[in-house]
Amino acid sequence: MSNITVTTVSSKSDLNKFIKMQWKFYEGNPNWVPPLIMDRKHILDKKKHPFYKNAETELYIAWKDGEPVGRIAAIKNDMHNKVHNENIGFFGFFESINDQEVASALFQKAEEWIKAKGLEAMRGPANPSSNEDWGLLIDGFDDPPRIMMTYNPEYYISLLENQGFKKLKDLYAWNIANAKISQSKKLWRMENLVKERYNFKVRGLNMKKFKEELKLVKEVYNQAWAPNWGFIPMSEEEIDDMAANLKPLIVPEIVLFGEIGDKVVGFALVVPDYNYLFKDMNGRLFPFGIFKLLFNKRKIPRSRIITLGVIPEYQKKGLDSVFYAEITRRCHDIGIDFGEASWVLEDNDMMNRGAEMMNAEKYKTYRIYEKPV
Repeated sequence: MSNITVTTVSSKSDLNKFIKMQWKFYEGNPNWVPPLIMDRKHILDKKKHPFYKNAETELYIAWKDGEPVGRIAAIKNDMHNKVHNENIGFFGFFESINDQEVASALFQKAEEWIKAKGLEAMRGPANPSSNEDWGLLIDGFDDPPRIMMTYNPEYYISLLENQGFKKLKDLYAWNIANAKISQSKKLWRMENLVKERYNFKVRGLNMKKFKEELKLVKEVYNQAWAPNWGFIPMSEEEIDDMAANLKPLIVPEIVLFGEIGDKVVGFALVVPDYNYLFKDMNGRLFPFGIFKLLFNKRKIPRSRIITLGVIPEYQKKGLDSVFYAEITRRCHDIGIDFGEASWVLEDNDMMNRGAEMMNAEKYKTYRIYEKPV
């Protein structure tokens, strides 16, 4: 039996190893997109990132014969347990060589920590929550991930399931092509009907009033997504933090507000798929990546619909069809004719029917796993 040990991340040097070992696991994989190192440091910063005001984590590194061969985070998310009346822990940032002993050692260490916190189950992957990277890719391995979506080798499925993890929920990614959307007579008919019936209008983001626009996002976001399984309301600090990170990436024409009269009742966040550019940056935005980003921002051929929601009293009225139609037109106007809508819960009938109405293709599945501890 090989000599496998698991150590706790307790220093900046350890944290750097935790982040950068990921490069080793994906060496030679043409579909992996290296995360920006600065972003990973930010999301794992327990002192500065607002997530940790309502959460605790412990990070671990697995070693085999003196080499780092895996990593995992054990997570206690108090906000999730409060909102959903559950008593569970999470695991995240999992990476491992194709070795069940290594994976088992990591899961056991995370399980021990979670059990010691008085929690009853371990769910994931969550990096570190459903508001960030979420789920294990279980099909569609031959295509790079869109921005803020996960990617992993296919053998991770066996590593989890051999450890006793079972499927809890699947999340879908839908591939969208404007040429196919244009053939959907139902979509355009619905758009006209809804606009006329509710006097519903869609507008783009006003960057000159960014702070005021952000207040509207805060008002809509936690209302619109509250009914969704696994949803965790974001604090004002978390929304501010996400907005600060996304602001340089925003193309205001495709960040949309839906209004009835003077009331904002829906919101859609669409961004170009910056992974198209990040793929060649090798995790580093500076010193040269930033110039590539600025000069090529409007040359990206794909987009991702990150969020699209309507506040509860206006749901199931077809307002989403107006968003879909407007996104299609606006993306085409800036040279984007392909996109992804993700992630969508497998039992979110409204969103999945909307994707089908756009003649979209369900082309990737991400899975949330759970096991008792």
